[in-house]
Amino acid sequence: MLRRLLCLALAVAALAALPVPSLAQLAALTHGGGGQPFSKQQPVTFTADQVQYDRDNGLVTATGHVQAWQNDHVLMADKVTFDRNTNVAAASGHVVLVEPDGQVLFATYAELTQGMRDAVLRGMRAILAENGKLAANGARRIGAKINEMSRAVYSTCDVCRKHPEQPPLWQLRARTAVDDAEHKRIEYEDALLDIYGVPVFYMPYFWNAEPSVKRASGFLMPSIGSSKHIGPFFALPYYWVLDPSSDVTITPTLGTKAGQVDALYRRRFNDGRLTIDTALGYDNGAQAYIDAKGQFDYNENWRYGFDIERATSSDYLRDFRIPFAADVLNDEIYAEGFGVGAYSRVDLHAYQSVDNSVTQSNLPYALPRYEYSFFGEPDALGGRSSFDVQAFNVLRGTGTDTLRPGMRYQWDRPFVGDLGETYKLTVRLDAAAYSARDMDEQPNFAPEDTVSTAKAQPTVALEAHWPLIRDGGGQQLIEPIVQLIAAPNGNSYFDPKVPNEDSFDLQFNDATLFSLNRYPGLDRQEGGLRANVGLHGAWYIGGTTFDALIGQSYKEHVSDNLPPESGFQDHVSDIVARASFIPTDWLDLTSRFRFDHKNWNVDYAEGLASVGRPIFRVTGGYLYNNVDFYQIDTQPTIPASYFTPLNEIQLGASTHFGHWTFSASGSRNLQNHSMIGAGMNATFENECLIFNASFYRRYTSFNGDNGDTTLLFQITLKTVGQFGFNAL
Repeated sequence: MLRRLLCLALAVAALAALPVPSLAQLAALTHGGGGQPFSKQQPVTFTADQVQYDRDNGLVTATGHVQAWQNDHVLMADKVTFDRNTNVAAASGHVVLVEPDGQVLFATYAELTQGMRDAVLRGMRAILAENGKLAANGARRIGAKINEMSRAVYSTCDVCRKHPEQPPLWQLRARTAVDDAEHKRIEYEDALLDIYGVPVFYMPYFWNAEPSVKRASGFLMPSIGSSKHIGPFFALPYYWVLDPSSDVTITPTLGTKAGQVDALYRRRFNDGRLTIDTALGYDNGAQAYIDAKGQFDYNENWRYGFDIERATSSDYLRDFRIPFAADVLNDEIYAEGFGVGAYSRVDLHAYQSVDNSVTQSNLPYALPRYEYSFFGEPDALGGRSSFDVQAFNVLRGTGTDTLRPGMRYQWDRPFVGDLGETYKLTVRLDAAAYSARDMDEQPNFAPEDTVSTAKAQPTVALEAHWPLIRDGGGQQLIEPIVQLIAAPNGNSYFDPKVPNEDSFDLQFNDATLFSLNRYPGLDRQEGGLRANVGLHGAWYIGGTTFDALIGQSYKEHVSDNLPPESGFQDHVSDIVARASFIPTDWLDLTSRFRFDHKNWNVDYAEGLASVGRPIFRVTGGYLYNNVDFYQIDTQPTIPASYFTPLNEIQLGASTHFGHWTFSASGSRNLQNHSMIGAGMNATFENECLIFNASFYRRYTSFNGDNGDTTLLFQITLKTVGQFGFNAL
């Protein structure tokens, strides 16, 4: 017996001499340092400053920096008394329990049994993931899976260090609570939500997932509001985890004038993803919509997918704030491939009108559309080739049906001269074949009914830049640019013999000054002998940048079949210019102009300005165009609305300081002296809460509603949920 007591004394002395591990080392301790948990039958291992053994009463008392671990659990305390008769360990003074999942429990006193799996704690506090904090007057742990608590408090807010007695920004208080570690949820009974210690909301029962859980089934925060379209309403979402890769959110919305049930289904696959958002409702009659998206990988080079949008009316989409609300919806099925320098895509398109102002039979179907692009490596001559193919079959119930295969081949060869000038030689061939019927209907309105034709447009161009750079007072750049283009005369905008499906958006500005074809597609070609000239200048002084371009176009052939005020319908084009001024990181000015070459009238003007720093920044934008090109393709002749200028201005301001962000913006139509829209937004965010208030007023009419107003208050308690008030 004496030998045994001597061995025990030597073992205790050796343990006491061991270094005390830190909190950062606890993870390694709970796994025995070898990556595997200790056995459930393994005895308690501990270190302490002092150990006393009461043989008569079967008590072992460890004091001073006590650390003990068993069965993946770690206990630290000022004092631990282990009763060998009852197998109860009593810990007091700065008690800390570290769970295998990393959860940390604090207490003023604890009694532990069953290998630290069962415990009774006094003054319990817990640190959870995502800054979560849980406290209770008393707690009982059962099987290391259930923590039953009395007078529990939960919050993710930090406590003020200078005044720890003050309540946090928000907290959940409950008469009783259960932290279910097995199912990763915290349940509360007789719960109150406090804001700065003031009770604001009572819940007889409430639960939230533990902060470490990313997905857990249950009710989400409700939304309560009022809308002029659906009346006072209440919405209560339910989130349902179906399996590790899929879930569905079901949201019934009940209003005094209208209501709906929405279901959002999401699923992840090994090779893609699927999202289906659909709803059934009542809004001046039975209503429904579906928004389905999917994308899947076939192999490392090919993928396929779809995007389906369908609805019964635009009013329904507007009233319930459906994200894809529009007067025309798009359905698409596609497959696309990616290679080295190559891209290929085939897709099908169908459009649905949900607005009475858009006739369904006028909308096209693309069955199918195909495109292919290839960009090659430098060849033996030092040039690079690119090749593009476009083919589509457009069908309309009322309007032109067009079948068109087309292609573009381009070869570019750059050169550098002895004086630092740079050149680029371009050879291009555009070709397309057409088979069209109902050409006398929209969008072509041609005199003939049926057209079968083909065209090819070869183009040769030489572009020269001569950058002249001077140092002194910063770095100054003067760069003359000249581009010479030779091609047969192209077809005009209103060509009655060739269908037009891709060249309606005609714009002449600094971005298209040196374009080989200023029409955006293949159906229309500018052609002819042309010269484009420009002068590019820049000045760089430290962090200040000034950059400007001015230019003009000249051509031998003039087409009298171009839209009025297009800017290049004469031998000499309008003058285009661009200027940007960035003197510092708090000021950014950019402007674009097009001047009439005959009288210098401003035909197009665009300006953007941004002034300030994040603490306060002002932005502004201005747009003027003397005509509206989007009015052409819907009328057989140029309507009077085409000559109505676009004249709009937009102003905004934002500020960010501390936890607050404020912004406000507004836009106005200067042509008819009316507002387009205005809005304000305020956001507060800290470690535990996000508060957002936003207001927006739309003054323009959408489907005859004469404008709309949105007011939204939204509060997010981090790790708990989100709730808000909407006035629409």
